[in-house]
Amino acid sequence: MTVSPEERFHQRQPRYSKEEFARRGDDIYESQVRQQVEEGNHGRIVAIDIETGAFEVADDIVTASDRLLAQHPDAQTWFIRIGHRAVYHFGARSLRETL
Repeated sequence: MTVSPEERFHQRQPRYSKEEFARRGDDIYESQVRQQVEEGNHGRIVAIDIETGAFEVADDIVTASDRLLAQHPDAQTWFIRIGHRAVYHFGARSLRETL
């Protein structure tokens, strides 16, 4: 199911501080999601609803987000690139972790 542009760009009101948002996203990824997605998906994106723990994996943020929002329209979404410390990086140095 594709999310309409109006739904995609609808401003969702954050319900958590930036710090709490990040803490919840990282905790859910490490405790519930990582072991399910890491093998064979290096470099792909995980979109996680930090309230329900629901997640979607895709090659890019838009697709992962669209899939998650189709199932959970009010998701508070945290993104992680599998096998990396950040979704994006700047400069020539890679942020890839040794696994």
